[in-house]
Amino acid sequence: MPAVGVRRSLSPRSHAERAEVLAAPGFGRVMTDHMVIAEWTHEHGWAPAEVVPYAPVQIDPANMALHYGQSIFEGLKAYQWADGSIRAFRPDRNAARFARSATRMAMPVLPEETFLASLHALVGVDRAWVPTAPETSLYLRPLMFATENGLGVRPANRYLFLLLASPAGPYFARGLNPVTVWVSDDYVRAAPGGTGEAKCAGNYAASLVAQAEAMAHGCDQVVWLDAAEHAWIEEMGGMNLFFVYGSGADAHLVTPSLTGALLPGVTRDSLLRLAPDLGIPAREDRISLADWRSGVQSGDISEVFACGTAAVITPVGTARTRTDTWVMGEGGTGPVTARLREALVSIQTGRAADPYGWTVLLAEPAA
Repeated sequence: MPAVGVRRSLSPRSHAERAEVLAAPGFGRVMTDHMVIAEWTHEHGWAPAEVVPYAPVQIDPANMALHYGQSIFEGLKAYQWADGSIRAFRPDRNAARFARSATRMAMPVLPEETFLASLHALVGVDRAWVPTAPETSLYLRPLMFATENGLGVRPANRYLFLLLASPAGPYFARGLNPVTVWVSDDYVRAAPGGTGEAKCAGNYAASLVAQAEAMAHGCDQVVWLDAAEHAWIEEMGGMNLFFVYGSGADAHLVTPSLTGALLPGVTRDSLLRLAPDLGIPAREDRISLADWRSGVQSGDISEVFACGTAAVITPVGTARTRTDTWVMGEGGTGPVTARLREALVSIQTGRAADPYGWTVLLAEPAA
């Protein structure tokens, strides 16, 4: 693993200031004292990564990322276990997806070993920022964007990689309570051949108007349909969806197939492997909006939940369109959803064994 230099902040937050943040961290509101930075240029490739004091980055008005959108990011979490060690959940998957996103956006690929070394280095320096209360973690945000200045439409010749860290509580302030979703028929998130599989900033910018529409209809999140027919379920906001068919011993999961328009979520992949080991068969398939509505009405679909790094698993209680509303089960958190969430979080936080090798040590217990 490549060495990452360290230049510590001369004015870190005090213990009291840090404790105040950790008592109620929210999500993504406060960054830690340091960040990782590495630059790529066409002439020299990647410079060594370095941990530096957290600070603003100066941007020229002609910065090409501002004009042409070459900007990608990732999101993953680090947890402090009972023994005091700090571990990340499947960071290799984030590194690989970061590389795929870069390739799709005509950006240089950050070596996986640099990605992982940056996580180790930043967590090692800012380990005091890792919260320990239930449902908390240190959220890690790798990102990369063009830094060349100019108005020519082409891939840039200079890029900056950054790694930020932020203590985080639950993504949804209400915790594990079902959300109400709005099925958008005016907007689409992505199309096959587009950037749907890439975790690029533009995908999220394009989603905001539909999210605002959802909120205007009294909903928490938007559900996307496919671009071609506006008939097939794709994602919920920035999260993958799972549908629970049947109940009890007969329950099984179906999640929309990856079509090139969906983001291949790390949590999604984990559940496809974990659920069968818990006796809950899981598969990928196409699910139409009509299938969802009729399945709930007939009782064939007993639960629906969304999954992603930030919220882990979030139950979907109610779905709305312009003409209809339907409620999953009794509108609460179903038993399959609750069981899967507990099993996954227990692995992430060290409360249960990790037979998959998903958790990666970032920092040993403090001396």
